[in-house]
Amino acid sequence: MDYNYPISHHWSTEEIIDVLALFQAVEKAYESSIERTQFMDAYRAFKKVVPSIAEEKTLFKEFEEASGFNCYNIVRRAKEATDGELIKN
Repeated sequence: MDYNYPISHHWSTEEIIDVLALFQAVEKAYESSIERTQFMDAYRAFKKVVPSIAEEKTLFKEFEEASGFNCYNIVRRAKEATDGELIKN
């Protein structure tokens, strides 16, 4: 895929890595599957960088527009799943 990830120039390198890890986890869920615990670890790290729900929605929308992958659906599925389950679209 050839698109740009939504990132802020205000974030540190470590924060950018955490945000990109979530987007890559969403991609993995759509392209194959990802274990719930792995996904939730990425989501928790993302939330440390982006605690605001409004900013999260904005980033998720920008990512979906660029990639076609809906983050919200995968986050919802992961929250509803139990540990050990695979999350996939």
